[in-house]
Amino acid sequence: MKLLRDIVCFLGAIPSATAGNAVQEDKGLIHEDWKESILPLLDLAPPKLNPKFFCIEQYFAAKSLISSRSFEIDDYHGHGMLSLADLFNHKTGAEDVHFTAMPSNYESDTDVDGSNNDEGIVDEAALAQNSSIDVTALETAHVGNCIVSESNSSSVTEGDTSMLEMIMITDVSSGAEVFNTYELLGNAALLHRYGFTEQDNSYDIVNIDLELLLQWCSSLFSDRHGRARASLWRRLGYSACGSQNSEYFEISFDGEPQIELLILLYIILLPDDAYHKLDLSVSIAGNCHESSETILLNNHILSRETFNMSNKSLLTKKVSDALLSLADMKESLYGLKSIEDDIEALGRCRNVREKKQHHSLMLRISERKILQKLRNYASKPFKTTNQ
Repeated sequence: MKLLRDIVCFLGAIPSATAGNAVQEDKGLIHEDWKESILPLLDLAPPKLNPKFFCIEQYFAAKSLISSRSFEIDDYHGHGMLSLADLFNHKTGAEDVHFTAMPSNYESDTDVDGSNNDEGIVDEAALAQNSSIDVTALETAHVGNCIVSESNSSSVTEGDTSMLEMIMITDVSSGAEVFNTYELLGNAALLHRYGFTEQDNSYDIVNIDLELLLQWCSSLFSDRHGRARASLWRRLGYSACGSQNSEYFEISFDGEPQIELLILLYIILLPDDAYHKLDLSVSIAGNCHESSETILLNNHILSRETFNMSNKSLLTKKVSDALLSLADMKESLYGLKSIEDDIEALGRCRNVREKKQHHSLMLRISERKILQKLRNYASKPFKTTNQ
């Protein structure tokens, strides 16, 4: 069996900035685990122990082997490995079977006075709510399975917190493949963690790094301008997504940018007079993002709660042009080959023999299609303002 799988095999080889963030973050976390858990043991190990079997590369290999065969069970158990569970291939958001804890596992965890302990009690309905199935389907499937299996399994599973149930969620025809859902993940995370991708994965995203946005800003304005506008944006209480050493904004599968990105672009592109008015208002009000105040600026509301803000009100012509520029800058990171070249290469690729190249191309094409959707989003008729 080949040990150097997903994390090791694809490390530095996944042609995706989106996956690159996850890879580097996981690599750093695994390295920290190795330093905290393995290195101290080597100092105490007997002389005959060969340290090369406990080096960081071997730890990566072992970690990769385990992670590529584990999946999210439920909120109580988190990630884990289950016997025979990897017989079922993954299908995002369309599982046929679901693994969950036995209800009796939670019923016994009560204090003498009947109150629940602070830890270890999980509502099965809550577990289903955080999975890709609904509560009704879980209850129906649970009842149906219990009718068949309760008499045979109750004596074995009663009080055993290590036992899980495998529940059929859908009717599966005889001879059809049965699917499990590891997690609701985009292709970048699927490729990184499990070594495969899915076509038309609705959980795919593209990341626009804050550093890339600052490069765009510096091409139009002074560094001082960019720093001041970004500082005001942060004082308003906004922030980007973050990993260990980077900040980024997400573009959804439909090509819609994260609203924090639109707000930052809007503030960067404000005329000086409007910027100084907004800056003064924030200085007087303090951190207005945490207050009940809202700021009305050029008929655009900067609210303390981003979900109350209309994306359309921020999509001025200048903001639209900025999104188009960012899409082009992001596209340039994929090299000189066009998306059409990638599609042709995918058509020539044999999935079985060239699995690594196949899934890498699938990820590239998916992300570049999202960038095309971002361009379409930015090209919509914009509001006629002085922006």
